Amino acid sequence: MSIPVSSHLVSLRSATLSEDIAQQLSSAIVKGDIPQGSKISEPELAKQYGVSRGPLREAIVKLEGLGLVTRTANVGARVIQLNLQDMLDTFTMREALEGMAARLAADTMPASEVNNLYDLLDKHQAHLDDNQDEHYLQQGGNDDFHLRIIHASQNAKLIRLLTEELYSVIRMYRRHTADQRSDPRQALREHRAILDAIANHEGDLAELLMRRHISRASQLLKQAMEHSERASH
Repeated sequence: MSIPVSSHLVSLRSATLSEDIAQQLSSAIVKGDIPQGSKISEPELAKQYGVSRGPLREAIVKLEGLGLVTRTANVGARVIQLNLQDMLDTFTMREALEGMAARLAADTMPASEVNNLYDLLDKHQAHLDDNQDEHYLQQGGNDDFHLRIIHASQNAKLIRLLTEELYSVIRMYRRHTADQRSDPRQALREHRAILDAIANHEGDLAELLMRRHISRASQLLKQAMEHSERASH
C-alpha cells in the first residue's frame, strides 16, 4: 500500500523538526542550560519550542540514544547526573575506540586531510598565543580534531559508536570541569604527535599516542570531579 504524498511530507517535516529540537536540547544540556538531573517537562518544552508533543517525544527519544536523558517508570525523563564512575567507564570506551580510529586513520586519511589538520593545529596554536592560553576547546577545536580523525577511520560502526553514543556525554563532562583542566599547550603537543604518526602511516604509534592522550584526559577529569565533589561538601 503506497503512502499518500501529503502524509509522507508531514512525516518528513516531523522528522526534521524532531531532529532540530533534539539538537537544540542536546546543546542546552551540554552547556548546562538545562541542569543535570532535572526533569524533562514535555508540556513546558512543547510550549517553549512552539511544537506539538509528537516531535518533542521523538526528540527526547533521540536524547536517550545519545545518553543525555534517562527515562524511568513513574518518574519520566530526566537529564543524566554526571558521576565519577560513569565518566571512567565512558572514557575507557573512548580510549579504546579512538585509539582504533587513529590506527585506521593512519592507513586511510588522505594527505590533503592530514594537511588540513596541520592547518587546524596551527590555528589552535595561534589562538593560544593571542588569548593568554585560553583553551581552544571554547572554539570547538578539540572536538573538531578528534572527530576528523574518527571520520577518517572510514569505519561506519566505529564512527556511529563514538559520534552518536559517546560524544555528547563526553562534551558534557568536559564542560563540567572546564575550569580545572591543565595546560592546553600540552594537549596541543599531544595532538601534533598523534597527527605526525598518522601522517607517517605509523598506525600502532598513532593508536598508542591517542590512547595515552585520552587516558591522561580521563585522569585530569577524575581529579577535577573529585576536587569539585570535595568543594561542594
